[in-house]
Amino acid sequence: MRCPNCSSLDTQVKDSRPAEDSAVIRRRRVCVTCNFRFTTFERVQLRDLTVIKRNGRRVPFDRDKLMRSVQISLRKRPVDPERVEKMVSAIVRELESGGEAEISSEAIGEIVMEHLRQLDDVAYVRFASVYRNFREAKDFEAVLGELSGDDDPRLLLRK
Repeated sequence: MRCPNCSSLDTQVKDSRPAEDSAVIRRRRVCVTCNFRFTTFERVQLRDLTVIKRNGRRVPFDRDKLMRSVQISLRKRPVDPERVEKMVSAIVRELESGGEAEISSEAIGEIVMEHLRQLDDVAYVRFASVYRNFREAKDFEAVLGELSGDDDPRLLLRK
């Protein structure tokens, strides 16, 4: 493992322990060259996924990009970071076990929205507004109506 401080390849593992319900191994490491300490996480990867973008481009799936987009939707929300990490891990496991090596960005967006809806309503609406490219207030009203289950989404705004 390359040291993030000095780029040396000479690092040692000082401690290993399971994390995220034993789905991940957390390793504390130290660089032999500069004594810098850092943490790495080891996860099982079932397959290499390719994302098919809306414009037809194919790019490798990036777990960190998924995590960043989820964190943006959860900004300033009272959600424990451990729950976010578990949710992202569950999404990745769902994608990897889906049987397909290529998956559309739309499918990923829908899966993320399902999980966010269960985690935090505000984050769900934020993510949906970007993912579905909201242009008008009525777009927000429609999503709020989905959340409330009411025929009139404006009722949710008054609650």
